[in-house]
Amino acid sequence: MEAITLGYAFCGSFCTIKKSLDALKELAKFDIKIKPIMSDIVYNNDSRFMKRDDLIKEVEEICGEEIVHTIHQAEPIGPKNLLDILVVAPCTGNTIAKTALGITDTPVTMAVKAHLRNEKPVVLGIATNDALGASSKNIGLLHNTKNIFFVPYKQDDPFSKHTSLVCDFSLIPKTVEYALKREQIEPVIL
Repeated sequence: MEAITLGYAFCGSFCTIKKSLDALKELAKFDIKIKPIMSDIVYNNDSRFMKRDDLIKEVEEICGEEIVHTIHQAEPIGPKNLLDILVVAPCTGNTIAKTALGITDTPVTMAVKAHLRNEKPVVLGIATNDALGASSKNIGLLHNTKNIFFVPYKQDDPFSKHTSLVCDFSLIPKTVEYALKREQIEPVIL
């Protein structure tokens, strides 16, 4: 995993962003260029887990680049062939649904659509409370979509949150390595 340009997108599963930041730091240890991307919700809002300004500063310091945070900024990813691979982590049920249905109304979904037009890999690190409920059909569609790869995932709290699934963020770098070879890391369900 050398001399590539990796897009790294954050969506609004605020409780998992710290784990995603840890994965981003691991990826930054490789000799790669990282282009950060954020959904509107993450870029424009504080959460009980982290202040917006602190998150933006940390991500931009890790990547050495300004964050793509508008649809207008994300659109050239496809036509200009800016990325070799794109990671979306955390990837919420909302983003999963929009990706499965081709809806491009956020910076992240535009980045995914623009990148997929070049037939290059997209890695999804799901984190959603309704993965085994309303989002299950969309996850199934994406498992059967060319160039979509999943970070292995599991139920994070099966007794209190029966339909919730979260990826193992520590497996993002390894999933990226496999996806660059057009392989799905297995097992995908932990």
